[in-house]
Amino acid sequence: MRGMEGNDLELVEQARAGDSDAFRELVEGHSQRIFRTAYRLTGSEQNAEDVVQEAFLRAYRKLHLFDGRSQFGTWLHRIAVNCAMDLMRKEGRRSQRETAEERTELEAMVNGDPRPDRMAESSEIGKAVQQVLLSLSPTERTAFLLRHFEGHTSAEIGRILGIRAGASRNAVFRAVKKLRAALGPMVEESHEVSHG
Repeated sequence: MRGMEGNDLELVEQARAGDSDAFRELVEGHSQRIFRTAYRLTGSEQNAEDVVQEAFLRAYRKLHLFDGRSQFGTWLHRIAVNCAMDLMRKEGRRSQRETAEERTELEAMVNGDPRPDRMAESSEIGKAVQQVLLSLSPTERTAFLLRHFEGHTSAEIGRILGIRAGASRNAVFRAVKKLRAALGPMVEESHEVSHG
């Protein structure tokens, strides 16, 4: 990764000098990771594609502001997260809930578990998780997903969100607490049924 980061810095300098191929290489090197993050945050392939496009457009326009104090990937990731949060606020919760429910149903079908009781249970828990995630503030949801799905540290999440590391830890803690409170009874009931 360090080699790539060094290469990123060279590509940034070339792109600043007007080399469109250098910027294209930056896009190719980071687009999958940005898409994955955007998809997790927005719950929709179309929205994730829109976020990726908007993030790279903003990065290109603001390339002159990249000062090299952070890694280019971290800087770009922060832009993408901000784009995703803007989209989540703009779209509202209704359309996100619809796409989250569609995705949960698809995941249950793809699971391949033929037992209807397991599929129903998985789908019900999946929908509950999505509903709780959608009820979180954009900061809580983003911090939780970056921590538990992307594996970022509190300091990295803080840099991405533009908040202190302590504030990012608190956002993750609040998200986990809300998830546990909402899902605890459902998980306990599921556990009792399967062992009953």
